[in-house]
Amino acid sequence: MTDSFMGVKCSGQRSAYNSAVCIRARSACCLRSSFLMIDTVSQYFETLVGAVFSSVVEPTLFSLGLMSWVERGFEGTAFFVGGILQILAVVLLLWPLEKLMPAQRIDNPSNVRTDVIFTLVNKLGLLPLVAFALMFLALTPLDSWLRLQGYAPWSLEDFLPGLFASPAINLLLYILIIDLGEYWRHRLQHRIQWWWQLHSLHHAQRDMTFWTDDRNHILDEILGALWIATIALVIGVPPQQFPLVLFATKFIESLSHANLRWNFGVLKFVLVSPQFHRVHHAIGVGHEGDTQGKNFAVVFSFWDKLFATADFRDTYPATGVRDQITADRNYGTYFWETQWLGFKRLLGRA
Repeated sequence: MTDSFMGVKCSGQRSAYNSAVCIRARSACCLRSSFLMIDTVSQYFETLVGAVFSSVVEPTLFSLGLMSWVERGFEGTAFFVGGILQILAVVLLLWPLEKLMPAQRIDNPSNVRTDVIFTLVNKLGLLPLVAFALMFLALTPLDSWLRLQGYAPWSLEDFLPGLFASPAINLLLYILIIDLGEYWRHRLQHRIQWWWQLHSLHHAQRDMTFWTDDRNHILDEILGALWIATIALVIGVPPQQFPLVLFATKFIESLSHANLRWNFGVLKFVLVSPQFHRVHHAIGVGHEGDTQGKNFAVVFSFWDKLFATADFRDTYPATGVRDQITADRNYGTYFWETQWLGFKRLLGRA
């Protein structure tokens, strides 16, 4: 049996050298195919956003005399369309998987229904868009002043021009850097006491599903959106790529919160799996101890390995916050109740 990759013939009986060459050739071929697929998806997404904007949003802005808002309107369209696509993707892919191989039985479906509301508020892109727009408006005067002084703001592309030939490589580099920032933001959410009073709402879900990804206090969500937007602007993420970076990251986050008995096998050392992140949400493990928890990574699990916060034990523990058991603390059931109690915790009154 003989096959060929990139001009390298690979037969059933071959030397160790040829075997290594064939493996590298296959890997390069798969990598190129992955980049090509990402490029294609990006192009289709931009085409869809352009169609929605030109047929619905732009005429609406024109009729209202708001043509100065065209650029922001296009960005908002990208967030909104991407959010709808992301909700469809997680429901169509993750909901059936949760039925097939659940990590736990769901005891309180009403809690899950509340998480659906959190998801609709977040994934339709309102908060990230507002954060990005506010940071853009805040930094524009600074950008103008620096240029008048002869200083051009830098971007990642200026330092690594050769790596930006492909939109796919662009996207992956931006995701990698933003994810590193997200790892440290997550650690601060557990380390800083007032921030934990907000973030604990996310951990208070005893019936964790893919909907839980967006179960956050609105102040916590705004802080997170501003954090990501700041990093994106500092490293020079183009506005048209920012939604794609967010949606790729958020899909992995939804998957990692899914009620799935799945650890990704050897890939668990690269990507955050449902099992890996469940340990982070575990009572007694995920937000306690010397490091204020384990498994903080959002997309790439190797950040936890690098900073000595990884726990790769293959377990599926119960999730929640310890004081829900020891002090019977109430984090709320309904959306506005959870928000109100979060403010009270922040003020030390709950």
